[in-house]
Amino acid sequence: MRRAARVVGRALRTPVTGPARGIRKVTHAQGAGESGLGRLIELHGVNGAGDVMITVALASTVFFSVPTDEARGRVALYLAVTMLPFTLLAPVVGPLLDRLPHGRRAAMAGSMLARAVLALVLSGAVATGSLEMYPAALGVLVASKAYGVVRSAVVPRLLPQGFSLVKANSRVTLGGLLATGVAAPVGAGLQMIGPGWPLYGACLLFLGGAFLSFRLPPKVDSARGERRALLAADEQHLAAAVDARWDPVAEPAERNNKGKEKEKDKERRRKGPGLRTVGPAVTHALAANACVRCQSGFLIFFLAFLLREHPLTGQSAAVSLALVGVAAGAGNALGTAVGAWLRARAPEVIIVTVVGALVAVAVSAAVFFGAAVVAVLGAVAGFTQALAKLSLDALIQRDVPELVRTSAFARSETLLQMAWVVGGAIGIALPLRGPLGLSVGALIVALGWLTTVRALLASARRGASHPRVA
Repeated sequence: MRRAARVVGRALRTPVTGPARGIRKVTHAQGAGESGLGRLIELHGVNGAGDVMITVALASTVFFSVPTDEARGRVALYLAVTMLPFTLLAPVVGPLLDRLPHGRRAAMAGSMLARAVLALVLSGAVATGSLEMYPAALGVLVASKAYGVVRSAVVPRLLPQGFSLVKANSRVTLGGLLATGVAAPVGAGLQMIGPGWPLYGACLLFLGGAFLSFRLPPKVDSARGERRALLAADEQHLAAAVDARWDPVAEPAERNNKGKEKEKDKERRRKGPGLRTVGPAVTHALAANACVRCQSGFLIFFLAFLLREHPLTGQSAAVSLALVGVAAGAGNALGTAVGAWLRARAPEVIIVTVVGALVAVAVSAAVFFGAAVVAVLGAVAGFTQALAKLSLDALIQRDVPELVRTSAFARSETLLQMAWVVGGAIGIALPLRGPLGLSVGALIVALGWLTTVRALLASARRGASHPRVA
């Protein structure tokens, strides 16, 4: 009987433990297991799976369950009540977490637990259609942003030997994308059982994520050698404050001016270098990425309503949206995979190339509007967004001083999120005419490419004459 019980138990465990061992083998490869990066990859996969479960539940409630005109109003309300306040809160979340470097594991676990509770709140709200859904969704977004900021700070602490930051970020991002791809159809299946079931699944995933957060190595809580990044405006404010502190009218006349200047310089040095000292490459790369992200937000909202009213030939609205979404997800995964093995010796050239290709495809989609072209545009947009963002990460790694690099990542993520919100608002406001909308999307990304291409190529030429390690 004992032997039979062991055989049955082994047969029941194998479907779970087999894939788990396979996942662990992949995530812990090339030293990622020893450094702790593998555990972060697994945690990010759980985070992505939980987020997509919530997305499936909210999309079904806000978008698919009502007529198009009402859905447009609901989505606009969702954007206004959640996304727009979120863009105001995001600059606060980043610096706040940047000041709490010794509790990163607790901060990540707290983000997971907050979303677990909010998922339960949303499960009741989506069933009744009450307005408490919107503040709960805002809380989910803020908690997700907090997780993302902390993750950016954690990755440099878990680099295996010989790994660059861009390669590590690619591994983590790819793990999240794969988990999202698995969780999306599971969430859709749970949605068929009931509107609250994807949210129950998200709650369980986030509870597991809270547990995994504390399994990260203790070294992720270290803040040795880190300081908060200052933007140019912050530095000007700091300089004015320091100058005011040594107001010659307020000070005794006998104070030595030379000693005063020395004290002022010492205080400025204590505050650390600002982002304006890193050169134009990061600034222009961030501008190009912001335009790509703006176009991404635009395409998501515009195509969602367009394909709902005018589905692809022979397909329903849900299937049409799924096809375009799968194409975009595949392109994003491919871009992340390319970034995982590509040695970004000239990130500026990569950004110029992929954004230029996106401009060409976007213009072609506007001129030759059709089902196949829209799917290709989604794939190329996903590929460009992934690879351009990884190249931006490489530039920040290369050009931003190590003392302020963590805060620089938080600030860049905030700007990109705000660009996405602006693009989404434009997509909601436009009339549902395919060529017109895709022309606007092409114009957005073309402006980003034309205004940054010369500066990025000039930076690449300077880097070629004075090589730097990315």
